[in-house]
Amino acid sequence: MSDSEADPLPGLHVVLLNWRDTGNPEGGGAELYLEKMAFGLAQRGCRVTFFSAAYPGAAPDETIAGVRFVRRGSKLTVYSRGLAALRSGALGPVDVVVDVQNGMPFLSRAITGKPVVVLVHHVHREQWQVVYPGFPGRVGWFVESRLAPWLYRRCQYVAVSRATREELGELGVDGSRVAVVHNGTDPVLAVDSRKSANPSICVVGRLVPHKQVEHAIDAAVGLRERLPDLRLHVVGSGWWESELRAYAAAKDAGDTVVFEGHVDEVRKQEVYESSWVMALPSLKEGWGLVVGEAGMHGTPTVAYRSAGGTRESIADGRSGLLVDTLAEFTAALGSVLTDPDHRARLAAGARHHSRQFTWEHSQAAFAHVVAAAVQGRRISAQDEVGSGHSVEP
Repeated sequence: MSDSEADPLPGLHVVLLNWRDTGNPEGGGAELYLEKMAFGLAQRGCRVTFFSAAYPGAAPDETIAGVRFVRRGSKLTVYSRGLAALRSGALGPVDVVVDVQNGMPFLSRAITGKPVVVLVHHVHREQWQVVYPGFPGRVGWFVESRLAPWLYRRCQYVAVSRATREELGELGVDGSRVAVVHNGTDPVLAVDSRKSANPSICVVGRLVPHKQVEHAIDAAVGLRERLPDLRLHVVGSGWWESELRAYAAAKDAGDTVVFEGHVDEVRKQEVYESSWVMALPSLKEGWGLVVGEAGMHGTPTVAYRSAGGTRESIADGRSGLLVDTLAEFTAALGSVLTDPDHRARLAAGARHHSRQFTWEHSQAAFAHVVAAAVQGRRISAQDEVGSGHSVEP
């Protein structure tokens, strides 16, 4: 499918159900992806409603770039509030629903006869017991792994990577109903910054347990003997931040670890530009939006292969490095920091790889999937509609 291919979308009302938007203090790459898709649908003539949780300082109703944002409920009650709004008609007549399954889906298929597209960034198998230990995590995993595949057994799915599509297959979701629509990458934002004089690593993202920022701290402390002026810049905020600060203190990290906190876009881009390498020690990533953002600044990424989507957002050995253990993670960061030629090759590869994925193409692909769902057609695993270039299934 080409970016210019037209789909019969004008006038359709698309409702997106997601627990957060990008303005939410806990918002991240998954929310940015959905907003980009929402704006793409609006540009194609759709009426788009983005339903998500309320948060301090956010308007309960507002329209941005043609997308109506409706915010109700909390992190936990947003699901019931969303279903109630959908059932009561409070959102208006609906043509198609995009139900975002961030571990927990909205279960919209149970209350609407309209087409439902299920968007999945990654399967949360490992994360449930990390974030919700014990019984709550077991219930969450049951809903994600058993109830959701049954409830949405006739629905179209969108995965953001082939790794996620494969994981859905392990849960019994037929690949003939799973289309892959990759993340895009924004054009590089020029900033008044250069690569730092001293070796530097960055970590960018929400500070939550499954991001495993502790691994980056361990690596930085471990490399400090060889690189005494090394700095690790931790960009982002989240409810795990106090634990990470305490962890860094316990490791006697001192000024090796710099907590930047929540920063504006310019400062984030400055950190990308000045860093020699980015560490992405996440337990799981559907894609890893920050990989492309850093790559546009010639900053390669070291990540875990087992995270899933990193196997596509990173071209191993060309745009970054994929590893399997913490020891390998530390060694890979050290190799990038201490070998200028190796670092230069990866930097060039990171820029090239990041430019292969555009939001414009992703938006066109997502719109194509939505149009097909309204028409009762399915986009199969053989239809790689989301990459900026040819990808074999």
